[in-house]
Amino acid sequence: MRHGGVVRILRAGLAIGLTGIILGACAYADPNTQYPTDYNHRANRTGGGNAYTEPGSIFGPGGLAFLGGEDPAAAKAQGGVGIGVNGFLWRASLDTISFMPLASADPFGGVIITDWYAPPESESERFKVTVYILGRDLRADGVRAAVFRQVRANGDAWVDAAVGGNTTVDLENTILTRARQLRVAGLQ
Repeated sequence: MRHGGVVRILRAGLAIGLTGIILGACAYADPNTQYPTDYNHRANRTGGGNAYTEPGSIFGPGGLAFLGGEDPAAAKAQGGVGIGVNGFLWRASLDTISFMPLASADPFGGVIITDWYAPPESESERFKVTVYILGRDLRADGVRAAVFRQVRANGDAWVDAAVGGNTTVDLENTILTRARQLRVAGLQ
């Protein structure tokens, strides 16, 4: 055998041996070991801290708490967790206009927009509703509604028409009544 062939065989043997050693060492690793994340390692490297602990936050322990934080009683008093407005007003608004098709619902901004709805008894007119929930408190001034009405004119053209005087106020009162019912049911 030539000198080059022996070197190739030795290299291949060395590579196989090292691969076996590396893979064998993996079998002895503790599966419960928790290694620091890259973020923790970088955050604690310069301060001399322990890379295995969570770094602090400028917002205090646990970070920034949204919508009532971790206190379930505070979240329940505000009407739920996960949305940016009063949960009772939000659910009451959706319940009240549930017969209309939704075009958009933004729980963080507190805006619900329906698509046009034509009542089955009057197909020559249609309605559209926009509900604004204005805060986290269950208050009479916490909800505003806008009702739009169109009537069918010559042929298939829709023309804007006036809405009955109390329609918007009645819709807002219906939403508030339903929100109070939901709150009372939630407290029991």
